[in-house]
Amino acid sequence: MPAEGRESVTRILAEMADGDRSAAADLLAHVYDELHRLAVALFRDQRAGHTLQPTALVHEAYLKLSASDGVRETNRAEYLALASTVMRHLLVDHARSRHAAKRGGGRERVTLSALSGDQPGNRVDVLALEEALGKLVRLNARDAQLVELRYFGGLTSEEAAEVLGISRTEAARRWRTTRAWLADELRELDVP
Repeated sequence: MPAEGRESVTRILAEMADGDRSAAADLLAHVYDELHRLAVALFRDQRAGHTLQPTALVHEAYLKLSASDGVRETNRAEYLALASTVMRHLLVDHARSRHAAKRGGGRERVTLSALSGDQPGNRVDVLALEEALGKLVRLNARDAQLVELRYFGGLTSEEAAEVLGISRTEAARRWRTTRAWLADELRELDVP
């Protein structure tokens, strides 16, 4: 997103924080394409006929975000971080409901395309990732937030560093280490 677009999002978020409810429509116009690109990337390797589609995920996430009590985010990166959390919860809830519907008939994997530098075609089971993230939160909540920002939020290392208040170098180092830990953890959970 060009600098003027980022500044517009920051301005709109400030207007929303000041109670301007009409600014929410402006915000959607500025972030929709970015959220949709993220959702499309999350669904890249999904099976045909998946019951949740990228557009529906974006709309549902936006509705949840706009229904919250006031905007606390101050810039585009923070807003996208929150959006990534909401999308993650929606995907996990969807996967759990699919699993519950199939109970007794075996678990159907709901997978996500690997993002942010992983090999193309590498897929991760969203429920296994959620379980691994739960363990990571207990070990290091900041690293778990970094995974959420990069994997679910699609933020760059620089954007994630800004949200977390750490240097770009530190964010890149933590991302390499945390991805390696996640890969080991997912292997232990017997996820291909």
